[in-house]
Amino acid sequence: MRYERGVADVMPGTSEALLAGLDPEQRQVALAARGPVCVLAGAGTGKTRAITYRIAYAALSGTVDPAHVLALTFTVRAAGELRGRLRQLGVGQVRASTFHAAALRQLNYFWPRVVGGRPPQLIDSKAGLVREAAKRARVRLDGTPGALADTAAEIEWAKVIQVRPDGYPAAAAATGRSAVAGADNLAAVYAAYEELRRERHLIDFESVLELAAAILIDSRVAAGQVHDIFRHFVVDEYQDVNPLQKLLLEAWLGDRDDLCVVGDPNQVIYSFTGATSTYLTGFTAEFPAATVVRLVRDYRSTPQVVAVANQLVRSASPLAAQRPPGPRPVLIEYPDDAAEAAGLAHRVRTLMTAGVPAREIAILVRVNADTERFELALAEAGLPYVIRGAERFYDRPVVRQALVLLRGAARGAAAGDSNDSLPDSVRHVLTGIGLTPRPPSGLRGAASVRENWESLAAIAQLADDMHAAGPEATLADFSAELTMRADLGHAPAVDGVTLASMHAAKGLEWDAVLLPGLVEGLMPIVHARTAEAVEEERRLLYVAVTRAREHLCLSWSSARAPGGRGGRQRSRFLDGVRLQR
Repeated sequence: MRYERGVADVMPGTSEALLAGLDPEQRQVALAARGPVCVLAGAGTGKTRAITYRIAYAALSGTVDPAHVLALTFTVRAAGELRGRLRQLGVGQVRASTFHAAALRQLNYFWPRVVGGRPPQLIDSKAGLVREAAKRARVRLDGTPGALADTAAEIEWAKVIQVRPDGYPAAAAATGRSAVAGADNLAAVYAAYEELRRERHLIDFESVLELAAAILIDSRVAAGQVHDIFRHFVVDEYQDVNPLQKLLLEAWLGDRDDLCVVGDPNQVIYSFTGATSTYLTGFTAEFPAATVVRLVRDYRSTPQVVAVANQLVRSASPLAAQRPPGPRPVLIEYPDDAAEAAGLAHRVRTLMTAGVPAREIAILVRVNADTERFELALAEAGLPYVIRGAERFYDRPVVRQALVLLRGAARGAAAGDSNDSLPDSVRHVLTGIGLTPRPPSGLRGAASVRENWESLAAIAQLADDMHAAGPEATLADFSAELTMRADLGHAPAVDGVTLASMHAAKGLEWDAVLLPGLVEGLMPIVHARTAEAVEEERRLLYVAVTRAREHLCLSWSSARAPGGRGGRQRSRFLDGVRLQR
């Protein structure tokens, strides 16, 4: 074989053996070893399996050198999952990365060689700079809750769609967006933000993509080096690509077309951030010779859950359930929000009594603020829960602190003669930074405290699991395991019911999913004023439904407070849902 560094011992015929475990459509993806290829993959249809096997088949058959493949994802977790699967298939040389991580590596490498001097410093958050920019522009942002975050989000949107400050008012008007401080004031803050960023030699995540693309466009030498290294591209979740990411992808591609994209038009839920599905739906117009494959066999959910999903989104290629029948999904009306929270807590207990683990149950809400009532209800019922936010597990300050302390403790243990077990040693370290035998209260004001505890408890549980699998495991082994997991984005699981927003649940799945708050004004959200915005809300509910493997509960309450007028209307999206037995 020509290219298999590290897989020379693979038995002849391995590439063909890979195809044996694929369904006909997945096999078609794998056999389309060179681009352009467009894979339209419905929820639960095994798209990650299809693209990893495609890469592995191309590498093991000698068609593609895996060292020249760049697989692009939108999250560190997804990139880690891709790398892990590819290693298991014997093609660990493939580089799987997020757009931002790949661009940042290239920017740091080429900046001294092409631009000169040290690369700009990356900022993790825009908040501080936006606050200073508002002062410079003499725009007040502290009068409205969330104004700072909303302004930062508007700047991000403008940058990803390649709109400069002077063009923001027109772009906002054309798309129906409204800035907290007004379009003209937002433009002034945006201009001041960019001035401050350049003065201080700083870059944000959008600038990383923009500058990386600019270097490749302006420098033939840099472009030649990148084109020589990366010759074959795979882009996951292509429906979520924004114009700035597309610009960089085109710079990476050059005049080549070896590009495989994977996406689902029915899972477009990030238009508000600048993402657009037009690159996915228009792929064959851009690449007329493209191979198009549709994955519709749903291996995740029961026929009953799939039926609800298909009724929500009427598609030309509906999902076809592959699992045996399961329990019938339920639709429940409650008199008020408190009754809904208590009712769902009771349903959670019933599921757990029936054998569904707490970690396999999720309550998904439309807005993050709605998790509080379920925190209270679960806490009062004595049920464990975890809150899943947007922040990555290994980026949390308490997790970073724990990793540093555990590495130090591992060095100390190697030099000493401690006889403590691994779980005891890990808990000794974690107790010093907030781990207690019991979780703190989940009431208002304690969310960050509880999240810290959940993070530390997850690390402690991982130590228990590692010790159970191998009692001889040391602190050094555990520290190395955590480092590897951080690199792959594999966060340890906590045994509790997941509370999360529907957006945060994208890419995840559970045995049981409970979807409360399905009323007009929340689903669709009151801000969805256009037909396009309402349809995106419908797709968001579709994404939430398709997170469920077996148990699905849809609910709403006719009044906000106990004793209130029952004037709420259930979501229009439920009107066409008929539950199958």
